[in-house]
Amino acid sequence: MAFITPEELKTHLYKENVDVISREDETIITAAIDAAVQEAWGYLGDYDRDKVFSAKGDERNSLLLIFVKDIAVWHFINLCNAGTELELRQDRYDRAISWLRQVQKGEVTPCLPVIDNDGDGKPDTAGQYLFGSNPRRSQHF
Repeated sequence: MAFITPEELKTHLYKENVDVISREDETIITAAIDAAVQEAWGYLGDYDRDKVFSAKGDERNSLLLIFVKDIAVWHFINLCNAGTELELRQDRYDRAISWLRQVQKGEVTPCLPVIDNDGDGKPDTAGQYLFGSNPRRSQHF
């Protein structure tokens, strides 16, 4: 079973719109959901992604669930704009990606399970390192 099901997208799209865009072919909406999960997966490297995306029902993180739905709807409605407001959907997609980037940078810490293979209660990831240098200077004599 997937992280979200096509039926759960009814919170973001009317069933009539889903039927018109997909032409009642569930594989199209399933592909959009799979793409959304993979996109979100890529941003959550510091977390136990297997646990996060295998969670069911109320065990899922509510905010992540909303954002994955937003991403899935964006991928799905790009096929057609039948009765959907593309600007609103693009704004919601952009917001979802922005949140995932904040999580990735450590600016936002969601309530998600971290990778803890050794069972010590501390994350097994190396943590974040910032690196860089000052802008290059050229000397003129």
